[in-house]
Amino acid sequence: MAYSPSSPRVVVTGLGVVTSIGHDVDSFWASLLAGRCGIGRIALFDPKDFASQIGAEVRDWDAAQHMDPKEARRNDRYTHFGFAAARQAVKDAGLDPAREDGDRVGVMIGSGIGGMWTYESQLKVLAERGPRKVSPFTIPALIGNMCSGLVAIELGARGPNFGVVSACATGTHALGEAAHAIRRGDADVMVAGGAEAAITPFAYASFCSMKAMSTRNDEPQKASRPFDKGRDGFIMGEGAGVLVLESLEHARARGARIYCELTGYAATCDAFHITQPDPDGKGLSLAMKRALASAGVAPGQIDYINAHGTSTPYNDKFETLAIKKVFGDQARRVAISSTKSMTGHLLGAAGGIESVICVKTIQTGRIAPTINLEEPDPDCDLDYVPNVAREAPVRTVLSNNLGFGGQNAAVVFRAL
Repeated sequence: MAYSPSSPRVVVTGLGVVTSIGHDVDSFWASLLAGRCGIGRIALFDPKDFASQIGAEVRDWDAAQHMDPKEARRNDRYTHFGFAAARQAVKDAGLDPAREDGDRVGVMIGSGIGGMWTYESQLKVLAERGPRKVSPFTIPALIGNMCSGLVAIELGARGPNFGVVSACATGTHALGEAAHAIRRGDADVMVAGGAEAAITPFAYASFCSMKAMSTRNDEPQKASRPFDKGRDGFIMGEGAGVLVLESLEHARARGARIYCELTGYAATCDAFHITQPDPDGKGLSLAMKRALASAGVAPGQIDYINAHGTSTPYNDKFETLAIKKVFGDQARRVAISSTKSMTGHLLGAAGGIESVICVKTIQTGRIAPTINLEEPDPDCDLDYVPNVAREAPVRTVLSNNLGFGGQNAAVVFRAL
């Protein structure tokens, strides 16, 4: 979407994450740079009968430490993560809700699947104990917009509020649409990102039936290996990534610390297949082109790409092709990494945490690696920052996310 030069500029002032390798931004970022992998054998349920028995779980987690214990009991695990990440981001931004006009503050925290734990547990209650024993909080807990609703209640945010649902492109779409709300003048502040908690028996059984997940159960730390010749499927992760976005004018007026600017965003569809990406990379390449155009930057100005990089045979090959289509000769000179090699694939939360990574990359001049890249696939022949973090001057970054249904999203961040 094109805006006039007088449209508000959108900046990032707050970051929050909950992941398998850190429950806050500092520990998360340190783990990424160290190449620490958060993947292990599933502990949330007994996985012995499943083809894939590994995942990137958020361990040592007590939701009651991050929200009111009563609210924690009433809400799903995905909401726990999103709410905690949003609180972190608001605190990091130094945003005082009491000083803000609630009519000018909005929330867009999406989830690709929503309250899967609630869904499964209450279906079991229905089957074993009957309809009268199903919790009255079932529907509010499982719907995908409830995290946005709870954060809005916490902040008194009465501006634009909904939960984006676009599979694994959800988090990036939420951020891009939140930026649009600011540029349209509908809000001064948006709290946006994604949250997911789909490491459940039913979700695992479903993905295993699709043969989409890695079965490298004996080597969980090496199972997610984007762009490597030996990759055999994605690894499920869980958690949340949330950013505070503001108009530049609003951020400066309150003296906020500004990380960077969100300058470009685009959303497209492959219109090709319900699960497989377009083998020509047309939809993703169009998303990248439009995001760059909306940011007003040329491909040669991108210093780093956080790739979708799921560690599936199709995605990594076709994403590489799409990058080559957009960047041409520049494709071999831009640093690219898939941090899913460490975090697993957080589905609807992927775009949220990967946007946090992009912002931290600009802030620190350090690029997180793609770990487990030991034998490059001949079809994946770009610079994926293999195995070791890299120091480099980084001003402008691009992040890609793709989702079932042919969804594509791309977002551009740039140093102010």
